[in-house]
Amino acid sequence: MDAVGLLEVYGCCAAFVAADAASKAANVTVEALDKNKPANAEKLPVPLIMIVKIRGSVADVEAAMNAAEVAAKNLTGVVSRHIIPNPTEDTEKLLKLSAI
Repeated sequence: MDAVGLLEVYGCCAAFVAADAASKAANVTVEALDKNKPANAEKLPVPLIMIVKIRGSVADVEAAMNAAEVAAKNLTGVVSRHIIPNPTEDTEKLLKLSAI
């Protein structure tokens, strides 16, 4: 089973740029982009938080996440990042949920 990287960024444009950087940096697949408009959106630098879901080996996901994080920081910023090396079946089900 592949690892999954989750990168939350501010704004849709940053999510696309991060996904592009991740794809070019390592042998990964961008599985999905998702959105979240938090309750305090008006206080954020950009009122929309996007998550980029990246799949591949642990090493490839780590390299892709590093590239994606740099790219997103150059635009709007990163909220959080996390890598799940071997998601459980239940986590896999949750990863398929999308608000888009």
